[in-house]
Amino acid sequence: MAKKPPAKRTPAPATTGRPAGLFTWVAIGLVVVVVAALVIIKVATGSSTAGPAPFQPTSATVVSEVTGVPASVFNAVGVKSPAVPISAPIPLKGQPALNATTGATTLPEVFYLGAEYCPFCAAERWPTIVALSRFGTFSGLGDMISSTKPGEAYPGTPTFTFVKAHYKSKYLAFKSVEQYTNVWDNATNFYSTLQNPSKTELAIFKKYDTTTYVPGMTAQQDYSIPFVSIGNKYLISGASFTPQLLAGVSRDTIAAGLTDPTNPVTAAIIATANLETATYCVLTKDQPSTVCASPGVLAARKALGIK
Repeated sequence: MAKKPPAKRTPAPATTGRPAGLFTWVAIGLVVVVVAALVIIKVATGSSTAGPAPFQPTSATVVSEVTGVPASVFNAVGVKSPAVPISAPIPLKGQPALNATTGATTLPEVFYLGAEYCPFCAAERWPTIVALSRFGTFSGLGDMISSTKPGEAYPGTPTFTFVKAHYKSKYLAFKSVEQYTNVWDNATNFYSTLQNPSKTELAIFKKYDTTTYVPGMTAQQDYSIPFVSIGNKYLISGASFTPQLLAGVSRDTIAAGLTDPTNPVTAAIIATANLETATYCVLTKDQPSTVCASPGVLAARKALGIK
């Protein structure tokens, strides 16, 4: 169990979670509890004096493997994940669209809020990058592992960081906030602050990452990470699959394995990515058609009840 954050930190809003068996909350501290096959980390706000670890750019090879998964793999996997259960994005009904405007261009926005110490964020970044790469291109991804501090859940989960990432697409906008590093700060008794959400982003998080919009969530589980708003049409709260699946596997091995649909890690990542892709296709009005009409995405649409 991790120590509780300084009193000046107030919880930032959160949502429900994903299937894995553990919730981790940071409200009065990080508490690991076995609950109804869901995974959540509570967010806290504030500042810290400890700096982040040096940024390590992800190798061109790994970026290529993660962002260039063959279409045949998506179609072979569909929504099947034999090794671990997968949670699908949660639909939102009748909410105002979330868009991003740059110059004269307005695009549907996918907004991510997480933290580098968080193992559930670590797991969720894999399918998020894979899915978004079907609509555009990433640059500036960095290597990251979740916290290795004694007592933390799933320590050292291999992943990426969005702290310097940029995303370019003619279909979607992607905005991200990595709120905390994976570096513990003894002065504040919590992880050091990295980025803070804007007032608008915080309002989205506080509204939707709650019991009102996340089925089965309790008030104590509000304001959890990772949180993803998919254009305010769908949301993700917590990891879509357990980070335990990634334990003991290197980032390079996971990335290289994304060409093998029979690999259990690949299946979980790609099944989740297909589900996320299907929700992105709702935002883009089924463009590009080569992606949105593919067998893997059609299977995900059926699983999600998307007409």
